[in-house]
Amino acid sequence: MKTWRIYLRALQSDDYKNTINWRNDDEIWSMLVGPKHFVSPDYEKKWVEEAIFDKINIRLAICLKKNNEHIGNIYLNEIDWINRSAVAGILIGDKRYWGGGYAVEAYLLLFSFAFLDRGLHRISMPILEYNTKSQSVAEKLGGIREGLLREAVYKNGKYHNIVIFSFLKDEFIEIKKQYG
Repeated sequence: MKTWRIYLRALQSDDYKNTINWRNDDEIWSMLVGPKHFVSPDYEKKWVEEAIFDKINIRLAICLKKNNEHIGNIYLNEIDWINRSAVAGILIGDKRYWGGGYAVEAYLLLFSFAFLDRGLHRISMPILEYNTKSQSVAEKLGGIREGLLREAVYKNGKYHNIVIFSFLKDEFIEIKKQYG
């Protein structure tokens, strides 16, 4: 990828106007590890404002360069500064951009920031086992499938497995060369 189609930026107060639609979309939430919540505009606005001032986790907006449109969010959670590790997650909320390589680009930008600017050593990525598209993204990024958390998440009336992928700084630097 010689030219990036997206950029990452800090969340802004008005982003809740987009994210509330994503949070209330059952198809989107069926692909995410976290539980579904019923979210009001007030609740979502507060979540975005708290995320803006969160000093532990890094939560960023994914935006298109061509028009600054906010199409998703990407996260580094559970940052452990002693062990230099974190847990990554993503939500491409605008379904028009599903399957177009935007998640790979966003993770490349996030991992570059995490590994090269913040000095992290390891990032893990939990993915629902049935979410094969997200597993494909992890594999394209050079993620190593470390294991399976059996029946770790209860969604839609049943338990589901979570696949854990991991990324190490040195391995990521090699993979990143493939993308320019």
